[in-house]
Amino acid sequence: MDLQGKTALITGANRGIGEATVDALFDKGVSKVYLAVRDTESTTHLHDKYADKVETLQVDVTDKASVKSLADKATDTHIVINNAGIMKHESPLSENAEDALRSEFEVNVFGLIHVAQAFESTLVANKGAIVQLNSIASVKTFGDISTYCASKAATYSLTQGLREKLSEKGVAVISIHPGPIGTDMGKNAGFDDAPGPEVVANAIAEALESEDFHTFPDDTAKQIGDAYESFAENIILGDMSL
Repeated sequence: MDLQGKTALITGANRGIGEATVDALFDKGVSKVYLAVRDTESTTHLHDKYADKVETLQVDVTDKASVKSLADKATDTHIVINNAGIMKHESPLSENAEDALRSEFEVNVFGLIHVAQAFESTLVANKGAIVQLNSIASVKTFGDISTYCASKAATYSLTQGLREKLSEKGVAVISIHPGPIGTDMGKNAGFDDAPGPEVVANAIAEALESEDFHTFPDDTAKQIGDAYESFAENIILGDMSL
């Protein structure tokens, strides 16, 4: 995909990977970015930086009607980047595991479904792309964040389904699998020395240009991606229709 002159929408665009992706897309020639966030006061710094090249729209991805309203306001969108997500620190044996799993599924999993359904017609009409922020936790479970891993395994499965259904309609579907990243979420998980979010943001922009399905952007992710490559090529991307 040629990114020059395109319009993008990013959920969770006010900080971390979302904010860095705003920068990366403008560097590639995108003309406008919708900043889809819960708190519309949280994007002031991006308006100061980019003026009328950005527009903030309120959304709660857990609310289907809210996401539908968002899509109705952004029908010129070519690229949707579903970045909004949460992480809890719970193992399957934790007392709070059920509550964590429910909240993570509400945001991470049902949020993706709401976004994909709401923007399907727009992306088909504009021959666009949808990017899902998955994780190395989509393919490898880490015990202390097991509930988060379960939610990201679910979003990865849904992303594969979206690829099957949308690619035949001319929409590119891209699955991003970062490792530990130095965002607020990452630092809360103890990833103080992790690479910054610009590593992921630049990889997103490059993946949009190439339209490759899988991207493992940072060094840790690349190690898992290399080990996963054969399975991904032969099983995930292979022709194994039921």
